[in-house]
Amino acid sequence: MKRAPMKEERLLQVILAPVISEKATMLADKREQVIFRVATTATKPEVKAAVELLFKVQVKAVNLLNVKGKSKRFGRFNGSRASWKKAFVCLQPGQELNFAAGE
Repeated sequence: MKRAPMKEERLLQVILAPVISEKATMLADKREQVIFRVATTATKPEVKAAVELLFKVQVKAVNLLNVKGKSKRFGRFNGSRASWKKAFVCLQPGQELNFAAGE
């Protein structure tokens, strides 16, 4: 069963931002993984294609995680932050992304 090719316009909307934290830096060093905030409708093949298109690297695997929004209080009113999706992108050995050195 053949899949329809992914449109480049959709792929450019999949990745929203890199997640830069202590844990993300540790994963980048130890396991050659990069963490991105992605659209809530994104799929693993879309994230893989988008990373390969934008950063010109080879992707080995992608894991997705739904992050539930925290509940917050504003005085006597209860509210919550929006839920979002996180992608752990495992790169092929020897590949690397560096966000600090403005590519």
